[in-house]
Amino acid sequence: MFWKSWFGASSADDSSFLLYRNLVDQARSPQFYLNVGVPDTLDGRFDMIVLHMVVVIERLSVIGAPAKDLSQKLFDVMFDDMDQALREIGVGDLSVGKKVKTMARAFYGRLGAYDDAFQTGTDEALEAALKRNVFREAEIAPERLEALAAYLQTVRAILKETELDVFAGGRVQFPAAPEGILAAEVRP
Repeated sequence: MFWKSWFGASSADDSSFLLYRNLVDQARSPQFYLNVGVPDTLDGRFDMIVLHMVVVIERLSVIGAPAKDLSQKLFDVMFDDMDQALREIGVGDLSVGKKVKTMARAFYGRLGAYDDAFQTGTDEALEAALKRNVFREAEIAPERLEALAAYLQTVRAILKETELDVFAGGRVQFPAAPEGILAAEVRP
């Protein structure tokens, strides 16, 4: 964002912005929508951003106090971006605040659901949380749900080994999104 550097934002702001851009780029990988069957809608894209935010925040919380500021700024950047995106698609100024609050509640609900699934430690718990939050009403082939759960566990394993300076530099290396699941496997 040009205005951030023009008005002298701190390096922590730059770090959170770079990290957010990094995870949004990953969340927008076409494979999630084409191969896994994540709905290519505003809600589906929001859910993929949230999914990546959750695992990044999970790791930052384990790092502890040194990462707390980055985690908070990352959250702030996300919701500034959501506010701007709503305005760009034509949501009126009077409605934006309510919609952002609804999105924040959804974020915290998903954060809790995924944390519970991670604490349970079973594939079934994680797949159930993904089904409820990412796919909601859609009928999804079990292979697709398993692929997204496996991807998420791979991300968590990579992030577990990732140090704070990598997050602060916005250089997190996410694995490739799931490949090789045919579109014909989606059930209407």
